[in-house]
Amino acid sequence: YGLIYSGIYNSNSGVNSLNQFIAAEKITKDINPTHGSIQKLYAGWGKGGSLIALCEDRVLNILANKDALYNADGDTNITSTNNVLGSATPYAGEFGISRNPESFASESYRIYFTDKVRGAVMRLSQDGLTPISDAGMKDWFRDNLKLSNKLIGSYDSRQSEYNLTLQETTENIAKSVSFKEDVRGWVSFKSFVPENAISCANEYYTFNNGLLWKHHDESEDRNTFYKGYPSSGFTPSSINVILNDQPGTVKTFHTLNYEGSQSKVDSFTNYSTYLPGTTIPKPNGNVYKKENGLTT
Repeated sequence: YGLIYSGIYNSNSGVNSLNQFIAAEKITKDINPTHGSIQKLYAGWGKGGSLIALCEDRVLNILANKDALYNADGDTNITSTNNVLGSATPYAGEFGISRNPESFASESYRIYFTDKVRGAVMRLSQDGLTPISDAGMKDWFRDNLKLSNKLIGSYDSRQSEYNLTLQETTENIAKSVSFKEDVRGWVSFKSFVPENAISCANEYYTFNNGLLWKHHDESEDRNTFYKGYPSSGFTPSSINVILNDQPGTVKTFHTLNYEGSQSKVDSFTNYSTYLPGTTIPKPNGNVYKKENGLTT
């Protein structure tokens, strides 16, 4: 429930005291034990470069003064300070990362993680903590997060999506689900289930069976992941339409209109012609008989 830090490092002056832990100096920062253990640390948050500590039950903002040696008043005098880590202030909202630091993912000024105990998926941004699981998926996450011991979070910088993989769901299968900021909602379930994932140089990579796989490759078939492995294969796309514009009103639909191009056209693969007087086989073994253009 606390932090311990070494001496300072200053590349400009050649000072490197990272291997020094002097007990006589104040080199510890204690955290309120009621917040639970620290599961994840994220440095460089915000304009001031604060340190974010994600505990089991709370998320803390710790002021960090990274320049322990600095010029005071603009002159040549060097002033030192032992205030490396300042006050720890919890964000509003009783949410933490539980014991799933693997669900953490960051992008620019946003942080995504899960709170398994409270059945929520959280986002930390400049406006504080927000439960993004409430965007149409509150009940689903409340039922499924508690079933998985491992919740793998990653950010796809190419598609601007936060991908969360659940190793176990109510359907007894692993699933990945994606959240997108521009629509402020969960846009899709994904058929790939990675062991880990990362974005690098605007490309998205996942690990499966100990191997590194690159996504969004135009030379490969769509909806096909981890080709050549038992868990791989093509998964057809599907969509569930909710015809309830006003959830508080019970409605009966008598007519449904569709506007758009024809989605699927079945082409003829083979056909047969029958002359009058010939018999046409039936699936049950009987036959049709065609006489003078009439079929009996």
